[in-house]
Amino acid sequence: MAGKLDLDAAVVARARALAARAGQPVVDLARSHTTVSVERAVLRLAGVTGADPDGIPWVNRLVDAVRADVGLGHGVAVPVFHAMETTGVEDVTVLAQKAAAGSVRFTLPASPGRARQRARRATAAGLKRIDRRRAERDRLIKRFGDPKQRPWIYLIVATGDIYEDIPQAQAAARAGADVIAVIRSTGQSLLDYVPEGATREGFAGTYATQENFRLMRAALDETSKEVGRYVRLTNYASGLCMPEIATLAGLERLDMMLNDSMYGILFRDINPIRTFVDQRFSRQIHARAGIIINTGEDNYLTTADAVDAAHTVTVSQLMNEYFAHEAGLEDWQLGLGHAFEINPDLPDSFRLELAHALLARELFPDAPLKWMPPTKHMTGDVFRGNLLDGFFNLAGALTGQGILLVGMMTEAVVTPWLSDRDIALQNVRYVLNGAGNLHEDFTPGPFIRGRANQVLSEAVDLLEKIVDDGMLNAIADGTFGIMKRPADRGKGLDGVEKQDEDYYNPVGEDL
Repeated sequence: MAGKLDLDAAVVARARALAARAGQPVVDLARSHTTVSVERAVLRLAGVTGADPDGIPWVNRLVDAVRADVGLGHGVAVPVFHAMETTGVEDVTVLAQKAAAGSVRFTLPASPGRARQRARRATAAGLKRIDRRRAERDRLIKRFGDPKQRPWIYLIVATGDIYEDIPQAQAAARAGADVIAVIRSTGQSLLDYVPEGATREGFAGTYATQENFRLMRAALDETSKEVGRYVRLTNYASGLCMPEIATLAGLERLDMMLNDSMYGILFRDINPIRTFVDQRFSRQIHARAGIIINTGEDNYLTTADAVDAAHTVTVSQLMNEYFAHEAGLEDWQLGLGHAFEINPDLPDSFRLELAHALLARELFPDAPLKWMPPTKHMTGDVFRGNLLDGFFNLAGALTGQGILLVGMMTEAVVTPWLSDRDIALQNVRYVLNGAGNLHEDFTPGPFIRGRANQVLSEAVDLLEKIVDDGMLNAIADGTFGIMKRPADRGKGLDGVEKQDEDYYNPVGEDL
């Protein structure tokens, strides 16, 4: 796909350099702070499991107890494993239970060497399990095979009941879906704990839990064997428990995770500092686990105009790329998001969509871009909606997208039925089969090339402003998705602490 837009290599290089300059202070901030969720993720890797009779995870009870006694600035690993040394408790979950009962107090040892060693051994065992799951994925892809075509067909399942989700997901895979995304229950991103066990009651989605991950992954492995291709599983590592959910995804061999650097800030009003600290750790886990991240730039276009704000999508993609690379992710793991959200009544709307999609494809040639279908301009007219989805599918074929989310013609009316999914998948299959490798023959004209270069130029101008003003100020000013989110506001700020000089995170060392 390279070279069709006549992008100026010097302008592209400048855009990336500016993104790095804008992102570096955010990385410095993330490196110098920790959060309750980062520390809980560390303890989950060390082996803490389960929940108390009220459903509060033992890992939450343990971090809260450590924080009450010595704070979080030193990290939880040393006080927890020092307590295990001094009390003789050998199981870290048992220690959590004793701490919740008030029978264990936490202190900082004068010489932390032994506690650090014990912590490192415990968390290394968790990371080895993630490594084994990654190797298992590689073996299964080799055994079952990968989808023969690109883009991968990505389909959403979510009833609220994991035992209802499973047969729906398997049916979708048999009908041609390559990636199954289990939408998370509404509001879970605002819970500062991860629910425990299999769940049967969610709201417009199913709770993300370790057991739900395990059940769905096992079911899709059965279907992968049946259909002769490895079916990938996606969930959401976002919200107040982003690092923990990323960790659980690695432990249970999920393949993709929604993990955007700003989505939670803009659309869930989660504190920016909390989000950036959590997302760096979560992306380090994703890098280790071989998980592809999907970013959420498409969401900006549901609140801002898709033409006027096109350059903000490009800026966010460049920022997400920088943050991802810094955390250790490779290009093949960057499912950068963009969307087909221009008002279809606008003259040349399809040509504009092609310009934006092709710009993303050329800026990130090795990334499996995630192309999102129309939602903002879907109406109760399902025939028009199905046609609009067809144009979206054609744009994906023409511009060589990597991951294509299946649009539903009933999107604006009801939660789609299984029969709606069948019709939507027919639409995708017809377009992709009919188009074949049409992107090889597609050569954009001056209108598309001009629009793409205009968006890139506007992105560079915005990045220069962000470098001058600072990323946190840009977010506070409503630069992205017209949402204004100040750094001293938002949910979860009370869960952030600055690292002390002796801060120790054994997982961070191994990542």
